[in-house]
Amino acid sequence: MSNNRLSDKTKGIICILLSALCFSGMSSFINLSGDIPTAQKVFFRNLVALFFASFMLIKKREKFRPVRGTFPFHILRASAGLLGVFGNFYATTHMAHTADAAMLNKMSPFFTLIFSAIFLKEKVKPKQALAIIGAFAGAMFVIKPTFGNVELAPSLAGFFGGLCAGAAYTCVRHMGNKGENGRFTVFFFSAFSVAVTAPYLIFDYHPMTSKQLVYLLLVGLCAAGGQFTITAAYTFAPSREISVYDYSNIIFTAIEGYLFLGHQVPDVLSLVGYVIIILMAVWMFFYNKKESPLKKA
Repeated sequence: MSNNRLSDKTKGIICILLSALCFSGMSSFINLSGDIPTAQKVFFRNLVALFFASFMLIKKREKFRPVRGTFPFHILRASAGLLGVFGNFYATTHMAHTADAAMLNKMSPFFTLIFSAIFLKEKVKPKQALAIIGAFAGAMFVIKPTFGNVELAPSLAGFFGGLCAGAAYTCVRHMGNKGENGRFTVFFFSAFSVAVTAPYLIFDYHPMTSKQLVYLLLVGLCAAGGQFTITAAYTFAPSREISVYDYSNIIFTAIEGYLFLGHQVPDVLSLVGYVIIILMAVWMFFYNKKESPLKKA
């Protein structure tokens, strides 16, 4: 009998593609917002998400409290996620090419695999480990770790942001397994981030033009969409089954960078790094598919 219901994996893929599009838009608006302190950008990014998450919880008549036993993981997810956002925003603002910053942030699925193996006991097999090593090698082409690289600091910040995002998504996966509501997860992270960054605005607020304010609100709108869909994606399926689709973000970001941010074109070394990282992700995806075929719905 035919079954028109989507499998959890298909739902995860759709969600992760939507999140990639949202986060690419967020990167573009971060750049368009201009020379505003990173903490101020992070505040507005999460303020909008907080309103959306609160609205969704109220609309669905869901409780504003975590599932029993998940509170420590919410704190860990929020802390790692906020550090990841700071790293990503700093890299996006200070690197010449937004696609470079996006690619470094897309190391997060590899870190998710590592953290899932350590903390969730999800096995990482030898070929998967080789793919992770290959991805790290590719990241070095993007980072270009030499003292002559004027973008070394933002590159390392972007790499660190990817590491923190991987840790955050591992917590999301774990809480999803415990039955935590994805909407509450977004709410908690947004509320935590607003609370942490609000003091900065109180004591060191930088005035903005109306255009900059609009761009930051759009950053928040895109971030909210990205957060909801990425949270749903990793709740529907393990990272090993869907993470490769997250690399569509690089395509979206590169296109937007070329069209809207001064015809940005990454250099040859960065492109080599892109190819290596994406090839490792694709190889890992097909290896996982071969080793663990999904049952037909």
